[in-house]
Amino acid sequence: MPPSICADHVISTDFALFPSCIDRVRGATSSDNPTTGNGHVSNGVRTKAGPSHLQHTEDNELHDLICIGFGPASLAIAVALHDALDESHAPTKSLPRLGARPPKIAFLERQRCFGWHTGMLLEGAKMQISFVKDLATLRNPRSEFTFLNYLHRNNRLVQFTNLSTFLPQRIEYEDYMRWCAGGFEEVVEYNQEVLEVSPIKSNYRSKVVDCFKVRSLNTRTRMFTNRRARHVVIAVGGKPHIPKNLHHPHPRVLHSSEYSIYVPSILTDPTKAYKIAVVGAGQSAAEIFHNLHSRYPNAKTSLIIKGAALRPSDDSPFVNEIFDPDRVDDVFHQSSEVRSAALKLDRGTNYGVVRLELLERIYEDLYTQRIKYRNEDEWPRRILNHRTVTSITDTPDSPNTVRLHIDNQSGQHRKHGTVGEESMDPDLVLVAAGYTRDTHEAILHGARGLMPGGDAEGKRWTVGRDYKVQFEEGKVSSDAGIWLQGCNESTHGLSDTLLSVLATRSGEIVQSMFGKVNDDVDMLGSSS
Repeated sequence: MPPSICADHVISTDFALFPSCIDRVRGATSSDNPTTGNGHVSNGVRTKAGPSHLQHTEDNELHDLICIGFGPASLAIAVALHDALDESHAPTKSLPRLGARPPKIAFLERQRCFGWHTGMLLEGAKMQISFVKDLATLRNPRSEFTFLNYLHRNNRLVQFTNLSTFLPQRIEYEDYMRWCAGGFEEVVEYNQEVLEVSPIKSNYRSKVVDCFKVRSLNTRTRMFTNRRARHVVIAVGGKPHIPKNLHHPHPRVLHSSEYSIYVPSILTDPTKAYKIAVVGAGQSAAEIFHNLHSRYPNAKTSLIIKGAALRPSDDSPFVNEIFDPDRVDDVFHQSSEVRSAALKLDRGTNYGVVRLELLERIYEDLYTQRIKYRNEDEWPRRILNHRTVTSITDTPDSPNTVRLHIDNQSGQHRKHGTVGEESMDPDLVLVAAGYTRDTHEAILHGARGLMPGGDAEGKRWTVGRDYKVQFEEGKVSSDAGIWLQGCNESTHGLSDTLLSVLATRSGEIVQSMFGKVNDDVDMLGSSS
């Protein structure tokens, strides 16, 4: 089976499959990257951001901060730290200690290079948030790492303006983040899979835990490395979720996140009349269902959904305010009952829904089939509603297909529908069932003895408003800690797993770690 998702929804796999992970992430010289005198690009080759104010730290030194994962969340923290150290801007009063010396920092990433949603960079797919909600603008519009500066540095600002849109293509936004990541190469260690974070004391005089050991495996050399840090951020993103009823160890059953990476090598003939099943009713399922026709125009594609129809996401202005950075305060301070009810009510903005523009394109495509074909059974693309896949098994005597066992309840809703079991033998199944966000629980297994009230089976880590993990009172030094990113939806709201609040949140986390003045402690890690 293909490998799993790692930091911030990015695939960890053989990057020979990734054209986006070639040398263009490196800084190009004047001989191999034609630029103009002001650093802009020409002939379609882009520049690299940076370099940043962050400097490399040797593995054996005590780090001020180690970020586990280098996806958008950690990248935003890198940008926030750079901006706080940038002498060209007025120093942020709430971060008085950051100007003392460059912090000792490392970012550990499992991938071979930066990438974001690599398996879903589909042609024509657009972002679902405004470019203003980039890695910096809402916190510091003057930052070097804004999306507008990326366009300016790459000589596309005027042309982008002519598009009259706030929603760039997904491939461009991924390129923007890759451009930002290029400015921090000195402090990022790729091919590093973090195995555990455990509490330790920096020396024999320490009475409480005052730093953490971060143990990682180099996935290329298979060598282990132990690093120490006073502050640790865990931002490893989500793991692809495939429900038990759809879990089947077969190379032709894929998660939606693997779509662009593996499908071309599995279905190798673009002209062949493949049978393809997509399971799910959200944005990813709809995008794949729509994209398959351009990849395999002769294929028969089925979108299997439980409900009656694909439903639109609500991105109206008033509802969109639930993703405002200051809304996190409101959500966190609600009672758990009120918060749970609000989250359930707001799920229609993000889960199991599709942007209206895409819905209209899909509907128009299906309508065109009504013109071309008399019988709906002849349609090359169909939405099979009121159906649930109950299991997936091997197809007898056919190793290149699998069998879907489907519970059809359409007869409960339609006059000419049926009720009962049916089956389908597709050449490929794509499961768009979202992600799970609990990897931090395994990484922090060795620290469970520090949980408030002690360890207990089934107990999970909790965080404060500043995303800092809550430990037993008096067990961990006030100038040390662990922060969690992208796994706090139940306490911080729907925006927690999204890009919307990254710029503001990264500044809050930097302030939480380094912004409090203490006469006895240098917030960058050395005793005064």
